[in-house]
Amino acid sequence: MGQDHIRYDILAQDALRGVIRKVLTEVAATGRLPGDHHFFITFLTGAPGVRISQHLKSKYAEQMTIVIQHQFWDLKITETQFEVGLSFSDTPERLVIPFNAIRGFYDPSVNFELEFEVPLADEEEGTSAEITAIPVEAVAKPAEGDEKPKSDEEKKPGSVVSLDSFRKKQ
Repeated sequence: MGQDHIRYDILAQDALRGVIRKVLTEVAATGRLPGDHHFFITFLTGAPGVRISQHLKSKYAEQMTIVIQHQFWDLKITETQFEVGLSFSDTPERLVIPFNAIRGFYDPSVNFELEFEVPLADEEEGTSAEITAIPVEAVAKPAEGDEKPKSDEEKKPGSVVSLDSFRKKQ
């Protein structure tokens, strides 16, 4: 197989991050989430450009999952990152999260999930990017204290989609 000089893996990852950017932009414009939608966003706390308090950084040294649902404020989106105000144990915090730091995005109201392979700070930079949409049944449980996904009866079946299935086999 020839070398991918175009880097379709990176282009696809950027396009899927654009879905998150568009959804958050629409929420920021209206100031609320439509219907029952709410989001679990998992990101690397040590990624370049992430700004969180030292308290949160010490508690979540590698990654953190936030929930955007009822209590959030000042949601601002740029081309490369988003900022949001959230409360942690009744303490208001301001978080700045670059889209490139996101490892996962999940909307349990419609069973929609995106997962990104983002190398940890101590992992090798040259790892290839894989993007997978995975069913809720395969999702790890949210961090302690986060809202739990719906029961098995309320889940809708999902399907796994991997970029490897679209690559030419030789």
